[in-house]
Amino acid sequence: MLDKQQGAGLANLWDDAKAAGMSEPERLLYRSNLLGSDKRITNYGGGNTSAKVMEKDPLSGEMVEVLWVKGSGGDVGTIKLDGFATLYMDKLNALKGIYRGVAFEDEMVGYLPHCTFDLNPRAASIDTPLHAYVPKKHVDHMHPDAIIAIAASKDSQNLTDNLFGGEIGWLPWKRPGFELGLWLSDFCAKNPQARGVILESHGLFTWGDTAKEAYETTIEIINVAIGWFEEYNVGPAFGGAVKPTLEAAERAAIAKRLMPVIRGLISTDEKKVGHFDDSQAVLDFVAARDLKPLAALGTSCPDHFLRTKIRPLVVDFDPAKPDVDTTLAGLPDAITAYRADYAAYYDRCKHADSPAMRDPNAVVYLVPGVGMITFAKDKATARISGEFYVNAINVMRGASGVSTYVGLPEQEAFDIEYWLLEEAKLQRMPKPKSLAGRIALVTGGAGGIGKATAHRLMQEGACVVLADIDETALASAESELAARHGKDFVRSVSMNVTSEAAVEGGFGDTLLAFGGLDILVSNAGLASSASVEDTTLALWNKNMDILATGYFLVSREAFRIFRNQKAGGNVVFVASKNGLAASPGASAYCTAKAAEIHLARCLALEGAAAQIRVNVVNPDAVLRGSKIWTGEWKEQRAAAYKMDVDDLEAHYRERSMLKLSVFPEDIAEAIYFLASDMSAKSTGNIVNVDAGNAQSFTR
Repeated sequence: MLDKQQGAGLANLWDDAKAAGMSEPERLLYRSNLLGSDKRITNYGGGNTSAKVMEKDPLSGEMVEVLWVKGSGGDVGTIKLDGFATLYMDKLNALKGIYRGVAFEDEMVGYLPHCTFDLNPRAASIDTPLHAYVPKKHVDHMHPDAIIAIAASKDSQNLTDNLFGGEIGWLPWKRPGFELGLWLSDFCAKNPQARGVILESHGLFTWGDTAKEAYETTIEIINVAIGWFEEYNVGPAFGGAVKPTLEAAERAAIAKRLMPVIRGLISTDEKKVGHFDDSQAVLDFVAARDLKPLAALGTSCPDHFLRTKIRPLVVDFDPAKPDVDTTLAGLPDAITAYRADYAAYYDRCKHADSPAMRDPNAVVYLVPGVGMITFAKDKATARISGEFYVNAINVMRGASGVSTYVGLPEQEAFDIEYWLLEEAKLQRMPKPKSLAGRIALVTGGAGGIGKATAHRLMQEGACVVLADIDETALASAESELAARHGKDFVRSVSMNVTSEAAVEGGFGDTLLAFGGLDILVSNAGLASSASVEDTTLALWNKNMDILATGYFLVSREAFRIFRNQKAGGNVVFVASKNGLAASPGASAYCTAKAAEIHLARCLALEGAAAQIRVNVVNPDAVLRGSKIWTGEWKEQRAAAYKMDVDDLEAHYRERSMLKLSVFPEDIAEAIYFLASDMSAKSTGNIVNVDAGNAQSFTR
């Protein structure tokens, strides 16, 4: 069995009643989403599906055969109808007449747009000929772990023949493209009884006359392989465990220490975001005797390889004698050695027209007894890269359990990674957003300013951790931001900023979630109003605890992380106009806010040598969305000005020099400016966002 945690075989989820009223393209979509819903069938973005459909030609009015096939870069599990490319089959067949041979097959991709049906803007993928030239109406190409374990075995052809007879054929390794499409066409012509084919080191092709038949064939063939592995792959995985597996809390604690240091070492040219995985499949692998030799072989399936690089970095850590300090001290040399090895691989395999060498750092870091850490340009990519390596682990488990696992040959791996067509696709990618790869923690994150700030930072590509003491509001804010920006980009932690333990725990959770920290927005707050003689010691201490001590505690923890990462950092305090301009009846609040501002100045001095910038935003009278203005403070201020609470916003607007109201989004914009590279040469500064107040001019 590949992964003993996965359970029994795949269920047939096809629903005749649901499919009955669908058009052929809709049934293709239905089939695709079913197949993509289970990672045992295919990984994210991997595999593709197609259907050959009779459509009315918009020019001639005649019925013509059209290939609907998953477009370039799509994911079958989440694809919609507009994610499919549509191409004239007669034009695709005509391409065979101009094909100049395998040395020129890449040029055939340039002809695919000429085959487009009905001006469909969705780009066709390199796999289009593989679907077009199979003479069946419905074709599935999946990457099931159970099948790739066969495809990546030393004797994969014999295993295929013994397991499937003539129903499923076998083809040797061939890079996806026009030539492989012709191979599939030739195979089908010579083997009309076959229902599919296993591609060495790649995956599974299956087909049928109907969408249901194709789907059920795919499920059936995968289940045969799963059942066979369950019966015959019963020995200790990867040669058996030789290292202990640490308890979950200790694994997490070690990952929290390793991740920011690794991140700092590999983020010199591009900020990276991390992901930690200590699932059972990973733990089995990192504890095993054969960890290092199997890891050195790399992955087999091209989709796995493109996401996880030529091979992972196995971190030098002994869980039997845990010494994290020694491991941390050895990381710089280990990462330098990995880069040198990658550069040597590039030099050995490069061609005269190969693109320049890309990032030489590892994507996957395997820690014995602890788990797997992955780093990429954003959280989604880091998570998906980890999922792909888990697929690779499952493949190695299966292949090495019944045969000998074989990785993709080095030159073939290089030719996939540095394929000119792949390079062209990378060059078409949109320019990264200004905060791509940055990680921010926002205290008071569930309030108006905090949530608006998180939204603004996430708009620019940052991952954000919301920290707040109000767990109900926190859950609501996280849900709202996840819906707007994607759940990979936001997390939340319950944090009382006056508690050392809570602050340390919240920052630790941030490290485990994203791998590091770049930006701290210290925004947790309260407001109080009382004359000095009516100000109790409890009220005074509450202001100082939250607005001074709280800002100190979160800053101290952020500085510790920044110094470990050795990649600079950015702190933005949300203070107040009252920190510069005294107000009667609010001595505790004004004094605490003044302390915040002076603390920021001190921190700016301390952090400058390490490229840690500290700046302040001073709002005033931000009523909308503010939790501070929903309780007694609003009533107290209205009473002080002898007006109705509903008149307060107009009062503050008219009081300002610019006669404008100040909103959470205005504060968020200033925070974004100070957190971004637009203010890269600013530290120790104060930006007032108060619509103009002469008393709070800085002097």
